[in-house]
Amino acid sequence: MIPKFLKKRIFKAPVSTDRTSETDAGPIVTKPYANAPINQLYRKLSGQLLDVAVKPKLLGELPDFDSDEQVLRFYVLQDYSRSNSILIDLQTQEHNLPPALVGVNDAAHNIKENAAIIFLNHPSAKDNQLSPRLSRLVSAVLQYPELKVRLVPVSILWGRAPEKEDSLFKLLTADNWQDPSISKQLFNIGVMGRDTFVQFHPPQDLRTIINDSLKGESAGPNVFDSVSEGLVSEGLVSKDLASKDLASKDLASKDLVSEDSSAKSSPATDSQDTESATTDNDVKTDAEKSPSYTLVAAADGNRELVRMLQQQLTIYLDKQRASMLGPDLSDRRNLVDKLVYSPAIKHAIELEAAEKGTSVRDARSQARGYANEMVNDYSHSIIRGFYKFLTWLWTQLYDGVEVHHFERVRDLATDYELIYVPCHRSHVDYLLLSYVIYKRGLSIPYIAAGDNLDVPVLGPLLRGAVAFYIRRSFRGNALYTAVLREYMHTLITRNTPIEYFIEGGRSRSGRLLPPKMGMLAMTVHSQLRQTNKPVVFIPTYIGYERIMEGGTYIGELKGKPKESESLIGLLKVGRKIERIFGNVHLSFGTPLHLSDFMTKFDVPANSLPSDRTDSPLDEKASAMVDNIGVKVMQHINKAAVITPVSLLSLVLLSAPKAALDENSCREQIALYQGLAQQLPYADDTVITDMSPQEIIDYGIKLKLIERTPHILGDIIQVAGKQAALLSYFRNNILHVFILLSFLSALVARNGRIKRSRLDSIAEQLYPFLQGELFLYYPAHGLAETLNKKVDSLLSHGLIVELGDDTLSVPESNSKRYQQLQVLATPVGQSLERYFMTLALLAQQGSGNLTESEVVDLCHLLGQRLSVLYADDIPDFFDRALFTSFISALTRLDYLQKDDETGILTFDHRINDIASHAKYVLTPDMMQILQQVASLNEEEITRAITEISNKKQRKFGRKR
Repeated sequence: MIPKFLKKRIFKAPVSTDRTSETDAGPIVTKPYANAPINQLYRKLSGQLLDVAVKPKLLGELPDFDSDEQVLRFYVLQDYSRSNSILIDLQTQEHNLPPALVGVNDAAHNIKENAAIIFLNHPSAKDNQLSPRLSRLVSAVLQYPELKVRLVPVSILWGRAPEKEDSLFKLLTADNWQDPSISKQLFNIGVMGRDTFVQFHPPQDLRTIINDSLKGESAGPNVFDSVSEGLVSEGLVSKDLASKDLASKDLASKDLVSEDSSAKSSPATDSQDTESATTDNDVKTDAEKSPSYTLVAAADGNRELVRMLQQQLTIYLDKQRASMLGPDLSDRRNLVDKLVYSPAIKHAIELEAAEKGTSVRDARSQARGYANEMVNDYSHSIIRGFYKFLTWLWTQLYDGVEVHHFERVRDLATDYELIYVPCHRSHVDYLLLSYVIYKRGLSIPYIAAGDNLDVPVLGPLLRGAVAFYIRRSFRGNALYTAVLREYMHTLITRNTPIEYFIEGGRSRSGRLLPPKMGMLAMTVHSQLRQTNKPVVFIPTYIGYERIMEGGTYIGELKGKPKESESLIGLLKVGRKIERIFGNVHLSFGTPLHLSDFMTKFDVPANSLPSDRTDSPLDEKASAMVDNIGVKVMQHINKAAVITPVSLLSLVLLSAPKAALDENSCREQIALYQGLAQQLPYADDTVITDMSPQEIIDYGIKLKLIERTPHILGDIIQVAGKQAALLSYFRNNILHVFILLSFLSALVARNGRIKRSRLDSIAEQLYPFLQGELFLYYPAHGLAETLNKKVDSLLSHGLIVELGDDTLSVPESNSKRYQQLQVLATPVGQSLERYFMTLALLAQQGSGNLTESEVVDLCHLLGQRLSVLYADDIPDFFDRALFTSFISALTRLDYLQKDDETGILTFDHRINDIASHAKYVLTPDMMQILQQVASLNEEEITRAITEISNKKQRKFGRKR
């Protein structure tokens, strides 16, 4: 089958034997490339001058070229200019890439190009502005099936400020088809020379691009074959003639003009280089014997093909540019006006005026006030200032910033609306994630920040660095909700990357907090109103080895009131700059495509009115939002980085008195590394490659642990008052080892146990561990997962198989037995919390306590237990953990909650769950938990009253 555009031209093309009339325009007159020495000297001098004025920064990864010497490589630039040519040549020399301004000669395929650069927008281009060099290469690829040509698209940014809509700057620097003027090139070099960025994109095979571009137009996988076979099948030419004509160089490239691509003048000088056209007399003679309509068809078809490829490459580079700069910007005042006068907000204003009995004008004024509260005020100067400051700051604070899996983000940036959903560990997260994204060449996301950060000095700076502020709570405020939804919708439809912390606030314990669905629901709501680019969520793990707010977090977990953000607080943090904080890790998890969830939950696109913000999500869409929230948390955990500090914390906090002899400490660390490597938690999980001894030395360097010399062997122990802080880092990776710890505890506490019994207990308690730690293993396939974990423990000798489906501990005086006891410890705190909560419910009886009362009482009991019997580690009594457990009990229908009163009711199954505790907890611990949970009515009343008074005082301070 003939491609449609080619078939159309075959029947409409005029018949003529005049070879000069076969193309719309004659060939470009070119000068022979005979003055190569002069050009080389000129290029060298120009390069030296440009190298002084311009200091480009490389973005992304360098292209990965194969070692095939027969491959021809060309760099593809969007716009022609001398400065661009020389800049790319300098970059190829600096990074040891194939040179850009060196001739490419391949006599076997009649290719003789004076430079390895293709300009898509070239001043010498004719024939409806086709790129001459690209045209010649396409002809050669069609003619010679063995020819290999690789194209490397290159983006050059003279400055990275997003363009303002209708701005004078945009007009001055706009690219066009004309040869860039001297003034424009001088402006770029003089003003933007120190803010220039270059990115080499992955090489693309020209033949593959040609075939892929016509897959929908032709029946065969090969363009040359499809054209020739199509002509024969239509009876227009004979098979031999079609093959001969379409394979001829003159036929494929007669109408394709030669190209000037040499950059032999300085950036400030504009002179045209030309090259002589080559012909093949034998091919010309053969071509003249063929019918004229065949010549016209092939030539016109080739032009269409080149035009199609050129358009694809232009679109590709446009998308890459947009992903690096972001969309054009409206100034803040115009954006606020557009929000307030949008149809959706007009409707919301009318509803507000009718409901509150105010005028439309007053309601509009209120909506404008809300918009002014939240809308950001982008400033590229602030962005550049932050970038330079943070570059300095990270070198003062951290040994390094390690980034994992970023390329998957870059691959999506051109075609998707990116929604970054990182975990929230510290206020540094805002700056760190934006810094990493900007440094790697993508536009930084607009960040949803709590209005508690909108403080003097810091607030305006963050607003200029693309933060937009939202209130911590706005439940019941319909107009505020409408303005925020419309603002989110505006950002998403303008393809602006967005970032929000799905946990809602910073985790004080190091575990992930339950997801808040508000911003997630707004994102889904926007996509269902209007589809532009498909939305993809980027779960992002952030891991620290020391954290600035560590002391504050411990205090808050112990009951101290949360400190409000202020300039004084910022200055206090600044005093910590001289301290050592180790490395910080960012790991980008597997992306989650919203379209996949819409298919799974049968939610149609564009199912909500585009001019309304108050259209509710139906049951399917709401269930989808909840599922996305959980999946985001699971994918964040899958992308965890097992750092030296987190591994040390997990080992030492599991040891008696948080200390081990150095040899045992090394062996336990090696064991954990081996378990994590043999059966990785997930493909995205990163494990430190430090040796156990290096990990110990690193912890001592950070002053988190200390070595106590002893004649029988040095002791490694947690440094003074650091245990509570180390529990934070242990909790970052607890999910990775929790099932191994749980299985180890079941075997260790029982001595021996049947596999079937082990599986039964694990399946009963797994949903609670899954809810607390966002484990991704599905419950329906848990048995297979447990078998793999058990096999891993067996292979390391931590448990022994006795036969008859029975598992046992190793010899009690063996090294493996001691390692098993340490590995079994981490799960203990979670199970102790569960048993204490269940004991409290059972002791107080069904229908006597509300959910909030149970959580508050468990928090108090946990505090008491931690001080009296444990190591005073505050994450044990974190309210969020008790809330998660109660939610899991409710979700699994062990608890029923009255919608009006909030009273919890339950039946005997609560005791059934509690009965499993004897298989994991020691009898002494169970007795302690029972005793702590035994409160009489007077104690319950007094505790609830005191908690209520505290909450009222806290609320009063906030107001």
